[in-house]
Amino acid sequence: MACGAAREGKSDTASLELLPSAPRKMNENKPGGSQNSTCVFCRKNDDCPIKYGEKKTNEKWNLTVHYYCLLMSSGIWQRGKEEEGVYGFLIEDIRKEVTRASKLKCSVCKKTGASIGCVAPRCKRSYHFPCGLQRECIFQFTGNFASFCWKHRPVQIITPNNCRDSLLCTICLEFIEPIPTYNVLRSPCCKNAWFHRDCLQVQAVNAGVFFFRCTICNNSDIFQKEMLRMGIHIPEKDASWELEENAYQELLQHYEHCDVRRCRCKEGRDYNVPDSKWEIKRCQCCGSSGTHLACSSLQSWEQNWECLECRSILYSAGEFEKAKKHALPNTNVGINDCLLEESSPKLPRQSPGDQRKDVLRQGSKFRRDISTLIIELAFQVKKKPKKVFINKANIWNSALDGFRNKNFNPSYTIEIVYVNENDHFGREQPGSKQEFLSLLMQQLENSPLFEGSLSKNLSLNSQALKENLYYEAGKMIAISLVHGGPSPGFFSQTLFNCLAYGPENTQPILDDVSDFDVAQIMIRVNTAATVADLNSLVHDYYKYLELIGCLRIITSISDKYMLAKDILVYHVIKRVQAPFESFKQGLKTLGVLEKIQTYPEAFFHIFCHKPENLSAKILSDLFTVHTLSDVQTLGFWNSYLQAVEDGKSTVTMEDILIFATGCKSIPPAGFKPSPSIECLHMDFPVGNKHDNCLALPITSTYKEFQERMDFAIKNTLRLEKEENSHFI
Repeated sequence: MACGAAREGKSDTASLELLPSAPRKMNENKPGGSQNSTCVFCRKNDDCPIKYGEKKTNEKWNLTVHYYCLLMSSGIWQRGKEEEGVYGFLIEDIRKEVTRASKLKCSVCKKTGASIGCVAPRCKRSYHFPCGLQRECIFQFTGNFASFCWKHRPVQIITPNNCRDSLLCTICLEFIEPIPTYNVLRSPCCKNAWFHRDCLQVQAVNAGVFFFRCTICNNSDIFQKEMLRMGIHIPEKDASWELEENAYQELLQHYEHCDVRRCRCKEGRDYNVPDSKWEIKRCQCCGSSGTHLACSSLQSWEQNWECLECRSILYSAGEFEKAKKHALPNTNVGINDCLLEESSPKLPRQSPGDQRKDVLRQGSKFRRDISTLIIELAFQVKKKPKKVFINKANIWNSALDGFRNKNFNPSYTIEIVYVNENDHFGREQPGSKQEFLSLLMQQLENSPLFEGSLSKNLSLNSQALKENLYYEAGKMIAISLVHGGPSPGFFSQTLFNCLAYGPENTQPILDDVSDFDVAQIMIRVNTAATVADLNSLVHDYYKYLELIGCLRIITSISDKYMLAKDILVYHVIKRVQAPFESFKQGLKTLGVLEKIQTYPEAFFHIFCHKPENLSAKILSDLFTVHTLSDVQTLGFWNSYLQAVEDGKSTVTMEDILIFATGCKSIPPAGFKPSPSIECLHMDFPVGNKHDNCLALPITSTYKEFQERMDFAIKNTLRLEKEENSHFI
């Protein structure tokens, strides 16, 4: 009866606030009394985060809990905010749950305090969390956080013929009996991939929801859903190796050493002078050997050079060319940045501990931080400035002219010069590269090259195809990323998957169809209830289906699924094949497409999602003070940011960033130079977008400071918008 009431209570919690992604520190005040280190639910002193979750003590109330004991208890849910109680579970609710559990006897140890009940209908078993683990119960850390006793737990159904005598656990590489039991699990996507439960749990805690995947095929969607069903806890956190400070610092170092047998440089093998014959060129294949241009008789930096080891490998392969890329894995799985499970009022969170991170590196590749990847791409940019003349009233056409110029080289440093066609004196104004790239990405998002509302796919524009604009669009995005500009943020998942995995491995969805008439056809196909309905639809759209090659004979109602798939694939993928190939070629500029295909998970977020919303803390941390500044003004600045965040100003956080840098979001690789603040005796603030410097006015009162900030930012942005509105 108690368990039934608990399950009923859980269904009423859908609108409650979720737990935060990472735990906050507990109240450390000690009003008196000794600390009780025994969990109030399971009554154990054990502190094992992998098994029981983080052990937390609220010293104010002298109360200790294991996180999993609290999370899986049947009669409690989170009703408080993040900082309230324990993980948002109110102290009064915890006490009530402890009281309720004190009346229930554990079916395993026969002691009272069994707060967890089996959700199977008419099952009366209750148990402590550690006892449930001992008795091999299943606890599902998703949905309503159901638990199943040893009699009713979910099992994996495996055909006996598929099993061999022995296989290796693909994580620990120890032999395993390929028979599904509580302690042995099989991958749902790879039939020959078997795991120890303990190995999977350690891997999940280390990897987190964004990195936990099948060690064989790299599938995350199907794999995670099955592991959650079988009781593996996947915390919503970043991977442990991503949280490690400077984990990839060694990858950011240039190799600067001449390795040829006879180095001609009198200054030594480590001497490197850019733009001269003593500039060091790295091997184009391995990158781990180098030569001075003069030492290998290279006429310019653009010439390719291979070290002896790589050259011998290439010659022995039969032809002297750069090694080809490895084929991408054949998978139909899309990229997801979160679980498909619905949100729950009890949200799994990070389980701390110093688990071995090398357990997770079983595959040939593992995910990398996006800023590190872009910085690596930026190593190609040489310190050879190339001016690009831009008319702010016509960003798109002037960018096209600049990038198509025969003297333009994407690997040279871009210097933006703003010009005005109406200025008869021909005056030039130095501009911000990041501002220009930000405006260019906005133009691209609203261009006829893409279709859709928020998540966009490529359109079919014959004039744009004729003018090779799809290639230029891909080139613009590549240049923006490598040169420190913003990411697109408007791609559909389907478009990104086509780029990362290939169109043949991508299945579009109905949301990808922006054409109203085609969408209506798709809806009719999906809602057809009889064969007669399907035949009627085929008759109504006979010419259209024949034209796109999707005409088929309807013999059963199940034919509608293939018909719908054929129409989707044609409209979203095959119809735009020519624009896609052109766009893909442009995206190969500076090796961007190859990087995307190597690390699709890292690039997915910046291509398909807008950057996170700015906050007072983000902006406060973003701007640094390089010179001795007025302390009072800096206090006004922090108060102003908080007022803007609280909606007490007509200015927004984006307005402040645009005013100072020209960008409405922080680029994936950050700003260069870093945004800075200085305090000056002047009437109004000034934003120097070229140097990302914001000059604040020194005032005697905060009210005066806010009025001047609001006035200057609002009017400056309004004037800029009016100047460009006629073109946009």
